[in-house]
Amino acid sequence: MIQFLLNQELRSESSLDSNVTVLEYLRNHAGKPGTKEGCASGDCGACTVVVGELESVNGRERIRYRSLNSCLTFVSSLHGKQLISVEDLKHQGQLHSVQQAMVDCHGSQCGFCTPGFVMSLFALQKNADGQDDASVRHAKTHEALAGNLCRCTGYRPILDAAEQSCCQAQPDQFDAREAATIAQLHSIAPKETAELNSGDKRCLVPLTIADLADLYSSHPEARLLAGGTDLALEVTQFHRALPVMIYVGNVAAMKRIDKFDDRLEIGAATSLTDCAEALATEYPDFGELLQRFASLQIRNQGTLGGNIGNASPIGDTPPLLIALGAQLVLRKGDSTRTLPLDQYFLDYRVTARQESEFIEKIIVPRATRQQTFRAYKVSKRLDDDISAVCAAFNLRIEAGVVTDARVAFGGMAAIPKRASACEQALIGSSWYPATIERACAALAEDFMPLSDFRASKEYRQLIAQNLLRKFFLELQTPDVATRVTAHV
Repeated sequence: MIQFLLNQELRSESSLDSNVTVLEYLRNHAGKPGTKEGCASGDCGACTVVVGELESVNGRERIRYRSLNSCLTFVSSLHGKQLISVEDLKHQGQLHSVQQAMVDCHGSQCGFCTPGFVMSLFALQKNADGQDDASVRHAKTHEALAGNLCRCTGYRPILDAAEQSCCQAQPDQFDAREAATIAQLHSIAPKETAELNSGDKRCLVPLTIADLADLYSSHPEARLLAGGTDLALEVTQFHRALPVMIYVGNVAAMKRIDKFDDRLEIGAATSLTDCAEALATEYPDFGELLQRFASLQIRNQGTLGGNIGNASPIGDTPPLLIALGAQLVLRKGDSTRTLPLDQYFLDYRVTARQESEFIEKIIVPRATRQQTFRAYKVSKRLDDDISAVCAAFNLRIEAGVVTDARVAFGGMAAIPKRASACEQALIGSSWYPATIERACAALAEDFMPLSDFRASKEYRQLIAQNLLRKFFLELQTPDVATRVTAHV
């Protein structure tokens, strides 16, 4: 059985179909149709809800509110949490301040997207810092709303509503009930492996790495569920059944980020939102690229381990991690092994992972003064778009000579891949334009890209070469351009 709060109402489910999404649950099981289905793929934000979880900040316990796409969230992932939908905001006949701001600023036109915008604004308001200046508020608003699509193109009034709701925020019913909600969340905190089982479909929810390893060994056919932003598409887009899933999001040890003198160890179930700050501190380009990784809703849900584990050739984080020399800790039963990430990807959607083996954590070397790291993403849209080409360069240049180089690309092959010939053309050579041109020519030995609807093979090859040239030029004049490139 799983338990969660639907606003303040305790919900217990044991025989629910584990393939049911939160969107479907709200509309068809809870009688709350305010949450809309716009795309069922996490692109439009019409289905946005907010999930509350306990966290401790500076010794004070509080509820962290995060926006999610309910169309990509399976109900099993709510175990021990609070779910808030748009119906829950109105209180004692009064609109919530974010709803009132949408009314005051004329932020709703046809209204279909409005519930999603309201919930994104609610999460933004809950996480707002009253001390933020205008530029910081603008950046946070852009981030919060980038995953919400208004087909009537009425963004200006919505942005005005965001400004009003964050600048004129008033204590609400969630603030008044915070202590009671925290007590309720403590009372339903998971204490053992939980399960949803409808007979033909089931989802297991372990709490420890050891339990996860045992369950996966017993059910090698199971699909591992973390954020579900990719896996859920099999249900919502391809209408396939997932008979057995194991949800890893309640394994606390796999959501930790541990810092050591020489490395970061990031649990595979850590959300991309949580990864961003730690990685940006070490590698600013990594942080900037993650700001363009899908939407905030997706980053709140998607995990670093999932972005690696699905083995997509256009995943944004693998090229950067490969260039940084990251390693994976893989676990099977009681045994673990450490594998360099560039040896994990074997072929299109084929990896070195063995049956019942899973990614436990990712080891990322910490930055040193001797290295220079840059990352670039080229996509048709600046925000919320998939890469045509993603490039990462990690070089050590001493006395004008390249002494070490790790270069990796996504979108150029069937797997995220190092550019070995390019690296060899750089290592031992002077940091001059002629060296860069030789390295650009060597990229033709490393890759034979395909053409698809995102880009032609000729475009990809030229872009890869031009990104290397861009990297060279930026190192001559570091302030000439933003390091994470926009769309081309």
